[in-house]
Amino acid sequence: MSSINRRDFGIFVVATALLPVGAAHAEDSAVPLAVHIDNFVFEPAQLAVKVGQTVTWTNRDDIPHTVVCAGKFRSKTMDTDGTFSFTFAAPGDYKYFCSLHPHMTGVVKVE
Repeated sequence: MSSINRRDFGIFVVATALLPVGAAHAEDSAVPLAVHIDNFVFEPAQLAVKVGQTVTWTNRDDIPHTVVCAGKFRSKTMDTDGTFSFTFAAPGDYKYFCSLHPHMTGVVKVE
């Protein structure tokens, strides 16, 4: 390997290492983003997305849950494997909860 190739390879390795793991690209609003409901918890509890991206919640519990963000969105009751999706059109913090189990909370931070 020539010294120029090693230098280019080194730059590539450093640049790749600086990229956040699992981060969605701002220009790619088609990247699917997911929140799972499992054992009465939204996972992840906090999610950062870009304007125009869609988040899908999936209920993995064996009892029903909802996803509610006051004045912004409200899912129907989701049984096991049920899903709800919402596309975020404006920046801000979207705090949400399960209306059946209000101790279950989460937030989507839209940049």
